[in-house]
Amino acid sequence: MGNSQFDHVSVTKKANIYFDGKCISHNLVFPDQTRKTLGVIMPGTLTFGTDTPEVMEIVQGKCRARIGPDGEWKTYEGGQQFRVPGQSSFEIEVSEPVHYVCHFSNQ
Repeated sequence: MGNSQFDHVSVTKKANIYFDGKCISHNLVFPDQTRKTLGVIMPGTLTFGTDTPEVMEIVQGKCRARIGPDGEWKTYEGGQQFRVPGQSSFEIEVSEPVHYVCHFSNQ
């Protein structure tokens, strides 16, 4: 993490659009079949469910997030990340556009 670009990836042409356009992302698949999404979250408070463990890398912007419905709110900004277990959820509160990469774990 920390690079400003990804090389040698396949990108799905159609965007994933969630929450009436408040979150828009594209799927990336790497040669080793690792999956990530690359996107932007617009201002608002959104709740995402997870099937597999995820790492949310904040590329640019600032947000608050909490893991699970009873988690503690923490602030994250560009260059920081947070982990979310599989079969869980996280809530994210965004006051300015947040650019992110979601890293999916195969574990």
